[in-house]
Amino acid sequence: MNTPINPSTIGAPAASYSLGVRSSPSSQFLHTAGIVATAADGAVPEGLSEQAEVIWFSLNEIIAAAGFTMNDVVSYTTYVVDGNDLGIVMAARDAALNGHRAASTLIVVPRLARAEWRMEISLIAAKDRVD
Repeated sequence: MNTPINPSTIGAPAASYSLGVRSSPSSQFLHTAGIVATAADGAVPEGLSEQAEVIWFSLNEIIAAAGFTMNDVVSYTTYVVDGNDLGIVMAARDAALNGHRAASTLIVVPRLARAEWRMEISLIAAKDRVD
């Protein structure tokens, strides 16, 4: 069981996420690599919105293949190349998570490993172990 942690004694989250998420000690975890906007056919869309769609699709595929759902995501880190519209990044996240609020970090960087990549996301998911 993952429990959002948002103490009223500190500043509220700046957007649709939780400040912390507590997982049970019996959880199993999934950690992803940094996922970029390279589709299965090797294509990389130019637009940030399209890149975000490819990334969240890929993350959902990884999560599903591991037997998790987006509701099991406890934290994610998003890297966005400077000069891109952060509103597009947050809207894509909100659509992919459909109201689920995990812990979030958004980092603006000068560039990623390949020039055509405009964003990258890694995440951690946790769910109760079913043995």
